[in-house]
Amino acid sequence: MELADKVCVVTGGASGIGRALAERFADEGAAGVVVADRDEVGALRVAAEVNARHPGRAWGTACDVASAEDNALLIDRATAAFGPVDLFCANAGVGVGTDEQTDDDLWDLAFDVNVRAHVHAARLLVPEWLERGEGWFLSTASAAGLLTQIGSAPYAVTKHAAVAFAEWLSVTYGDRGIGVSCLCPMGVDTRMLHGSIGVGGVTEVAARAVTTAGDVLTPEAVAGVVVEALADGRFLVLPHPEVATFAQRRAQDPDRWLAGMRRLQAQLV
Repeated sequence: MELADKVCVVTGGASGIGRALAERFADEGAAGVVVADRDEVGALRVAAEVNARHPGRAWGTACDVASAEDNALLIDRATAAFGPVDLFCANAGVGVGTDEQTDDDLWDLAFDVNVRAHVHAARLLVPEWLERGEGWFLSTASAAGLLTQIGSAPYAVTKHAAVAFAEWLSVTYGDRGIGVSCLCPMGVDTRMLHGSIGVGGVTEVAARAVTTAGDVLTPEAVAGVVVEALADGRFLVLPHPEVATFAQRRAQDPDRWLAGMRRLQAQLV
């Protein structure tokens, strides 16, 4: 995926990784960048900032990715503004809940935003991409989707599901012109990492687990790794390379890995 002259849609684009992706895509020569977010004011602000450097390249809009109707409207509007979507970044996410006792409404929110939103977008885009013979789906999951997340069962479970869906898309359509990449960072300097428990934030224990595991990267650094991975056609995008080592240890000796995670958890609580 070379970004020059491509039409890109970025959900969760008002801040954090989404904002950095939108800005970097425009810098790479994208023909159009659609910045979508529940925070309409933020989405419009990011689009205006991109347009200040690259006139006419960006457009901001409100979108609740948990809504199938909003996803359809988003893609229709993006197509009307710039043409058919070449790259869709399912980047919006929430970190909510603690353990199995977390209320159903928070479990539902985590599944709706972190998983079902990806399904909604793929349902709309895959048929067109198959007809065109090209298209790219970028899923923002998390290192938690390859490992786990101490302190938040809903986050761990739904990020695993996001990775699984991205893998399934690649297996099913990878030989039919559709590229798939899955972004799995650890700590990134965003509102989700620093927020308190609630919509868009993680628990204090979960945040400490992330920040003690490795470096906290800037969103801009993550966007740079994404651009390189897209150019290389890589599925797994790891801004923190050590995640690959952690995942290998988990696969090689699950019992030892689980015991190590329990020790880490005991140090954090």
